[in-house]
Amino acid sequence: MHKHFPHPVRLIGAACGLGAQDHGCEDGPQYLRALKIFQGSDMPVAWGDMLQPVAASADSPVAAATELCFRLADCVQNTLDTGHFPLVVGGDHSCAIGTWSGVHQWLGEQGPLGLIWIDAHMDSHTFATTPSGALHGMPLACLLGYGEQRLTGIGAAEPKLRPEHVCLFGVRSFEQGEAALLKKLGVRVIGMAEIRQRGVAATLAEALTIANRGTAGYGVSLDLDVLDPSEDPGVGSPEPDGLLCLELEQALRQLRNDPAFLAMEIVEYNPHHDRNLLTARAAGALFRAALET
Repeated sequence: MHKHFPHPVRLIGAACGLGAQDHGCEDGPQYLRALKIFQGSDMPVAWGDMLQPVAASADSPVAAATELCFRLADCVQNTLDTGHFPLVVGGDHSCAIGTWSGVHQWLGEQGPLGLIWIDAHMDSHTFATTPSGALHGMPLACLLGYGEQRLTGIGAAEPKLRPEHVCLFGVRSFEQGEAALLKKLGVRVIGMAEIRQRGVAATLAEALTIANRGTAGYGVSLDLDVLDPSEDPGVGSPEPDGLLCLELEQALRQLRNDPAFLAMEIVEYNPHHDRNLLTARAAGALFRAALET
């Protein structure tokens, strides 16, 4: 069922920005590709598709996200079919709906998907609770089956994730509405206060246990705004008191050579806010920490 490391990594760009209030992250995938941020190690790594929203849908963020996520889901599924490990490079975090719908499609009857959601935010709003209307605050709710029907129905009508297989990691900024949904569903949220108390390695190990328990494989959705903006400013929604890149790198090494680790995405890189390529380099370092053998 699972591939075995080492295996080739296929990079998939999702150059979407309409889901964010600051659209600059739509340029992130192209910048990271041009800089060859994910190359330069012993891993076989190659860029595949660079997906962009179709121009005709740009007046409607929901239409744009729906169309792009359908294509992204198929692209991720095809990547897994060919024996490659998909690394989706966003773009705003709404692309996660496509990424994990694609892994869900590929798993099919093999079993459920686990997911570690590494992010400063919960991303679990619906249009009924969002204060901003921004789609990048909604993807986890959509994957759990809540929210805009066009987005929850990508790939299949059923939820792509079960609450007991999901763990949020690094959260430190959220609104009451999304917190209430996750609490109702029983989703485990490991916030920054708990991480500081127990340690990054121990808390990520718990997240990994949750994503593995009773699943056919798991993935990691990594929003770069989980990092502390004093060190890594190249994001659109910075939140203070985040993780340092080095401590997250060290914790992510727990994932290496794990045949159940099926896919990863790194999102929300905003080159217009970066300083001396610090956050671009952090994206590459975190990728290699999780996947180098």
